[in-house]
Amino acid sequence: MGEVAGRQWSRRSFLTATAAAGMTLAACGRGSSAVAPRNAITDAEARRPHSGRTVSATLTADRARVDLGGTIADTVSYNGTVPGPLVRASVGDELAVTVRNRLGRTTSVHWHGIALRNDMDGASPATPNINAGGDFTYRFSVPHPGTYWAHPHTGLDADTGLYFPVIVDDPADPGDYDAEWVVMLDDWTDGVGSSPAQIYDGLRNASAPGHDMPGMHGMPGMPGMPGMGSVPGVGGLGRSQLLGGDAGDVSYPYYIVNGRIPAVPSTFRVKPGQRVRIRLINAASDTAFRVALAGHKLTVTHTDGFPVVPTDVDALLIGMGERYDVVITAGDGVFPLVAAAEGKTASARALLICGSGAPPAADYAPPELQGRVGTVATFAAAPGAALPSAPADVELPAQLAGSMMKYDWTINGSPFAGSRPLAVREGQRVTLSFNNMSMMWHPMHLHGHTFEVLTGDGRPGARKDTLIVLPMRRLAVTFVADNPGEWMLHCHNTHHQEAGMMTSLNCTS
Repeated sequence: MGEVAGRQWSRRSFLTATAAAGMTLAACGRGSSAVAPRNAITDAEARRPHSGRTVSATLTADRARVDLGGTIADTVSYNGTVPGPLVRASVGDELAVTVRNRLGRTTSVHWHGIALRNDMDGASPATPNINAGGDFTYRFSVPHPGTYWAHPHTGLDADTGLYFPVIVDDPADPGDYDAEWVVMLDDWTDGVGSSPAQIYDGLRNASAPGHDMPGMHGMPGMPGMPGMGSVPGVGGLGRSQLLGGDAGDVSYPYYIVNGRIPAVPSTFRVKPGQRVRIRLINAASDTAFRVALAGHKLTVTHTDGFPVVPTDVDALLIGMGERYDVVITAGDGVFPLVAAAEGKTASARALLICGSGAPPAADYAPPELQGRVGTVATFAAAPGAALPSAPADVELPAQLAGSMMKYDWTINGSPFAGSRPLAVREGQRVTLSFNNMSMMWHPMHLHGHTFEVLTGDGRPGARKDTLIVLPMRRLAVTFVADNPGEWMLHCHNTHHQEAGMMTSLNCTS
């Protein structure tokens, strides 16, 4: 799946080759200059591990006609493929990835989940966007092993084919598996249904004067009404107990795995009895997936790159931006990996082929989907992944609010353009408290850091960078502010982010 520097890499061939506590808000607004001087950023980079090796790649962002499995999408992508090429490195390696922007508009590449240097994060203003027709080389070391991915941080481009997996290997990891399968999940509309812009405009227009109707969200139909229901894909969704209510805002024409629709799925071949590490990445814009592999238990080993106490589940709930690594022992036969679009009565799928036999029908739903479903509360950080126990130096609020009526998503009462950044000093221990006052779930993502989920029973929760916060619920995390710069904190629902659900965490040295 993809190449780096013109060569296909497997994991093994790669490794062989190579202030006081309290609620604190900054006084400055959006127009502030960089919060960390360049020397603080370079000093932080110097403290990261460095192997002396450089992994180089070139990605061209351009229009492309992509075959999703007999369905051709006129979209945008990296190097003409969906997903884009796999970028793979080892801990301490320097990535040097040149992005050629041929889109006719500005773009960027955000390295989702990687605690990299701030000026290479790919999110403005920390990293300037790449102008149309321009080239830019992202250059940074990778400090932690794990499953990551990359995508633009510009407008609605996250709802297109512009994404690719990033894997960082640990040379000290014995790799107790025989094969590896990288699985990228997505909800797809670009070039085959309403455009991302049309969907977003439909969501916004549904709140125009005269269109406000209590309870309209989640109701099927709404025939004859402008806005909601008049744009294919907008509205008419179901509900999910796992997500605490409405499943999302958009019903997509297709849900795909590794760029393929369910009727013509991507495949992965192994021998019966082999242990397979499956790296699951949710690149969708509005869809949580409930993932199961027919006939198999999933042993969850990592989430968002960090190890958890190995735990067996039948299925996994994965929100947008989240990643989970699981290990399975392959059976004998043909087994669908099914990613049910939670609350949306549709699925994506791929096939694990471990022997002879015919796959079940494209709409087959394995019973494992109704078994024990792992969520973030299921998992605890593995020894060595938990943060040292310590009191917080700073407590920060992140109040999430908004509604489908006005489609005005905010953090701490303001959309991004008018928000006041959260302020911390380098080295402080921070407790960040999410308080979701809206009726919608939000997958919240913090750039540049990983946090530990705080649990009610005192055990170390999972280490993550993206976390589902259910409606009308509170959830707290803790982290060490060890990476100076201006870092985005936002909902990873593309439409919620675009409508304002984003602020920044300013870490000063």
